[in-house]
Amino acid sequence: MPSTPGSAQADPGIAATREPAPDSRRPRGTFSSLRVRNYRLFFTGQVISNIGTWMQRIAQDWLVLTLSGNDPIALGVAVALQFTPILLLSLWGGVLADRVDKRKLLITIQAGTGVQAVVLGLLEVTGLVTLPQVYVLCFVLGCLAALEVPTRQSFVAEMVGKEQVANAVALNSSIFNMARIVGPAVAGYVIIWVGTGWLFLANAASTLAVIAGLAMMDPAKLFRVPALGRGKGQLREGLRYVRGRADLSILMLLMFFVSTFGITFFTSLAIVAARVFGTKADGYGLLSTLLAVGTFTGALLSARRGSRGRPRLRLLLMSACALGAIEFGTAFMPTYLAFGLALVPLGFATITFLNTANALVQTSVSPEMRGRVMGLYVLVLVGGNPIGGPLTGWMADTFGGRSPFFIGGAVSVLAAVICAALLVRTRRTQ
Repeated sequence: MPSTPGSAQADPGIAATREPAPDSRRPRGTFSSLRVRNYRLFFTGQVISNIGTWMQRIAQDWLVLTLSGNDPIALGVAVALQFTPILLLSLWGGVLADRVDKRKLLITIQAGTGVQAVVLGLLEVTGLVTLPQVYVLCFVLGCLAALEVPTRQSFVAEMVGKEQVANAVALNSSIFNMARIVGPAVAGYVIIWVGTGWLFLANAASTLAVIAGLAMMDPAKLFRVPALGRGKGQLREGLRYVRGRADLSILMLLMFFVSTFGITFFTSLAIVAARVFGTKADGYGLLSTLLAVGTFTGALLSARRGSRGRPRLRLLLMSACALGAIEFGTAFMPTYLAFGLALVPLGFATITFLNTANALVQTSVSPEMRGRVMGLYVLVLVGGNPIGGPLTGWMADTFGGRSPFFIGGAVSVLAAVICAALLVRTRRTQ
């Protein structure tokens, strides 16, 4: 029987486990979440899959540039198509995550992601690939990601419990950024040797590791809350929940401006490598690797900090300001080497900002609202890419390849200052 908005109904045959009360004796340390078997299985699968994901990301960007004759606007269009579904589906993905078994949903989505990679790889290997085909497959991947990301993000708390969320979030980032070190470095050389197609096929194979890890989990040991029954107004209920929380509203506002205008260097690095420094795929891969060195280091530090408790909004604001200032300075590095080395602290500040925001959201919301709030979080984090992607290409084409860095850095600093002022004003009026 459908529930009314706000009510919860357990899935048949699944034992619901409420999150435990805070325990001062909880495991501490950088890798404390790995003591949980279900999370270890997830972690192992993600190590393999994320390397494949980053190899595909590098290969896809380079394939678009190759097919378009190094056109930065074409690259921006590909990015926009991949992230536009976030605008359409991520909120509903969050509702779906609150309604169904997240583990089974993730298995289904991973299977779809593997099929997408196989199709793109076969098209490239057989020489049949065209730019419109890549655009279509970017959009398909975006649809899958719009459902996967809020589900995966909210599933973290189910694997480890609320007290270890911050640590597990940071460890997830460490996996992601370790893959950013290995994946781009491997991809840059493999593209030169055999082309981009085999990297797409390798990514398809890597999704099997995630599916296997999810299938081997023990559902009885998940920290579940009763699933949300079907009902009207559940999406609006989640939006009202965030609107009624000043801290969450300010966090979402800051996240939108920094992610849309500041964290565009994942796209603009290819433009800088090709048009500013005149390097090939291996040069682009090295820049991505240097950025990942910083993000990986920052993720490990965040994991250690996360085992000690919930982060604070002050750290979020400081890291956003640091991200913008470093990005602004990076734009003016005169040589390839200096530019690359400046990416290390930029990566450190970026992952500190992202991990802090993610952990703040997950540890401060009601468990039954987590999927819907994470859907909004993903919308704000990634949904600006349809704006930021083409805008990055346009800025690089109009003002030069370095412009996305100094413009994005300035916007990030300004957003951090404004949000800090809003937070102080809100606390004074409470």
